[in-house]
Amino acid sequence: MLAELSPTLIAEVELATKLLKPAQRICILTGAGISAESGIPTFRDKQTGLWENYGVEDLATPKAFIRDPKLVWSWYQWRRQVVADKTPNPAHHALAQWQYHAQSTEQQLTLITQNVDDLHEQAGSTVTHLHGNLWRHKCGQCEAPVQEQARDSYSSQNTVGYDEALMTCAQCGGYIRPDIVWFGEALPVDEWHTAENAATNCEVFISIGTSSLVYPAAGLAQSAKQNGAQVIEINPNPTPNTFVDITLAEKAGIVLPLLIEEITAL
Repeated sequence: MLAELSPTLIAEVELATKLLKPAQRICILTGAGISAESGIPTFRDKQTGLWENYGVEDLATPKAFIRDPKLVWSWYQWRRQVVADKTPNPAHHALAQWQYHAQSTEQQLTLITQNVDDLHEQAGSTVTHLHGNLWRHKCGQCEAPVQEQARDSYSSQNTVGYDEALMTCAQCGGYIRPDIVWFGEALPVDEWHTAENAATNCEVFISIGTSSLVYPAAGLAQSAKQNGAQVIEINPNPTPNTFVDITLAEKAGIVLPLLIEEITAL
């Protein structure tokens, strides 16, 4: 019920509903904030325990992997442990519900994420990953893909699958690395093309749980705006972007189910 929200937020949800209901092409970008509501730490959160003395340059760059592949691999194994028992929150489920509903209407929803977890997929969504996937691997040398690691082989209790031993490529002998876009690397071509095309041609662009400050993904909202789209931001801590038309300053897990209930109502 919208009555659960503040009067100001209710007014913004109603504006967003009027905008989204008749729209035919909608592009949605999700960031770390939506996963944080499921208990997944954001990359900008302070590292704890064994990792508190390491920075991004030590753990998430090509140079770091060349310098100390075991350290980088161990950190990603730890990250998989952290994520393994996390489940979709109401925001993920609401987006999946909206995608399902759109199949019987003329709306075209393109869901893009900067996140490397699989919570959108768990909820039932079809999603394009701009920054890779935590559960996929590839060779760090020849880039040959490696069979996807079963998510349930990891345990948050450090009992199953937490192996820090390096793996080598069957084709060239190089070390296996996470299939994730590290700092200093280009985004995957096909995924970026999908995102860019959806943003350029959408009528409404929705940014959820992302600061819209990390490029090139941050440029998607600007591209949408420049091509005539309206821009909606869902973030409890709105970013100072002058091109945003509607701001829903609340957690996605609270406001998205209510918004999508309004949009899909007959």
